[in-house]
Amino acid sequence: MQKRIILVFLTLILWKTGILGHELKSQSPLVIAQRGTSGHLPEHTLAARTPAHGLGADFIEQDVILTKDNHPVVLHDLTLDATTNVNNLFPRRNHKNGLFYAIYFTFAELKKLSVRERGNRSGTESKYPRRFSGKSALFKIVTLQVEIELIQGMNKSTGRIVGLLIELKDPEWHRQEGKDLSAVVMKLLERYGYKTAKDGVYV
Repeated sequence: MQKRIILVFLTLILWKTGILGHELKSQSPLVIAQRGTSGHLPEHTLAARTPAHGLGADFIEQDVILTKDNHPVVLHDLTLDATTNVNNLFPRRNHKNGLFYAIYFTFAELKKLSVRERGNRSGTESKYPRRFSGKSALFKIVTLQVEIELIQGMNKSTGRIVGLLIELKDPEWHRQEGKDLSAVVMKLLERYGYKTAKDGVYV
């Protein structure tokens, strides 16, 4: 019952914001893969994207933030604590509030981190105990560019056009940090042929 309510709520949001448009009235509701297949594999990893495409998603969601050197990376949080081992690799790089913000790391540094299922800072407790619990698999933070290339590649090989549903995470906070998240992402999207909603992208 709870899942049904959430699905209806999400559908209404998409309709209200115009994302579904004509499709809602004439076809089945669109399927949005939030953070990929995050119920099966760590969120926003490439491993979670491939099955989302194969299972028939119409759009795959990307939450996007910037690194210190202005790489747009796909992460749900502004901070790294809940989904990576940053506390182990860079124990002294936390902000004065105790949290580790991705914007203070270069992408080269972020590539050294392992992504895990969402949990506490030490990684000893999972927020969703019934989800993926493997300790040996190596998942990484990826750029929006890599994710676009993956999705476009699968679109070509399968003949299915799966779109991008991009959420810019707190653009105002980025501006306060001296970065224009919107400009960086829009420039990248245009480079890959995404210019209007007809191109299969919503931001």
